[in-house]
Amino acid sequence: MAIRLTPSAVKHIQTSLSKRGKGIGLRLGVKTSGCSGLAYKIEYADEIHPEDVQFDSDGVLVVVDKKSLLYLDGTRLDYIREGLSEGFKFENPNVRAQCGCGESFTV
Repeated sequence: MAIRLTPSAVKHIQTSLSKRGKGIGLRLGVKTSGCSGLAYKIEYADEIHPEDVQFDSDGVLVVVDKKSLLYLDGTRLDYIREGLSEGFKFENPNVRAQCGCGESFTV
């Protein structure tokens, strides 16, 4: 089981954590939401919980709760800039369908 970050994502997260002045890494998860059923959650990790699984991706700690890991295993997280837009892009091999707006998915 693993979650990988691209070099672009690593750089962005390290810069963001440095500017924030606290935090131990990035917390990823899923929540029930949207028209397809699941949506990604992404936030700073300030602590580790007993149900968390940890991954090191080029020096960035990625924290995922065990329930979310079932949906996120094998995911590659990139940080992209396209024109005036920028943000994280999930490349999740478990996704079977996405809603038209791209905000939610199903496995």
